[in-house]
Amino acid sequence: MSSHKFLFHNLEDHVGVAVEEIKAGQTATGAYLEGDDQINVTANQDIPLGHKIALKPARKGDIIIKYGENIGKATQDIMIGDWVHTHNLKTARWDYGN
Repeated sequence: MSSHKFLFHNLEDHVGVAVEEIKAGQTATGAYLEGDDQINVTANQDIPLGHKIALKPARKGDIIIKYGENIGKATQDIMIGDWVHTHNLKTARWDYGN
């Protein structure tokens, strides 16, 4: 078992990707893929394997960055430790619309 529960690819990323399931209330360590940086985040909800955990807060309408790229806009306020998925993120793949 690894010492980290999520990875982040860019120091500007708003989200990390869970490499193991993270339980609500658990403080998880994330590893930066391009160096030795690590961060700790306490999960507000369960974060399934492969899903995103918020590393930075975002307001409704803010652009969300993953892998150093725009992946979409927040559809509601997001707090550090939140599960980021279709319930609070409108993916950039689709027209943002209203």
